[in-house]
Amino acid sequence: MNENEKLQQENARTLAKAVVEALESKKAGEVKTLAVASKTVLADYFVVATGTSSTHIRTLADETEFHVQETLGVKPLRVEGFSDNAWTLIDYGSVIVHVFTQSAREFYKLEKLWEDAQAAPSADV
Repeated sequence: MNENEKLQQENARTLAKAVVEALESKKAGEVKTLAVASKTVLADYFVVATGTSSTHIRTLADETEFHVQETLGVKPLRVEGFSDNAWTLIDYGSVIVHVFTQSAREFYKLEKLWEDAQAAPSADV
């Protein structure tokens, strides 16, 4: 791995940590970080969390955007899913954040789809 790749990997890790901090600060449920870099070119990490209501999901997404921009100066490339609030996706390129209702998380089973991905403890991201 060359120096540029190491830097990109460290930046992705730092971004994932900031996302987890934001989600946990607003009491997201079941926050899980999946290291998917070896499985896909989509991202280095998926961060998956559960909100208790559509209002909570909106708050989690808003806080994530705010915290990441305030601490790292990074804006999302794209945000999807605010219209139905069952699943909101925030795409930062190297980190993709999925915030679900409990029923949507159980239905889509992202962790099951990516079960070969290495689960990364929040503190180690």
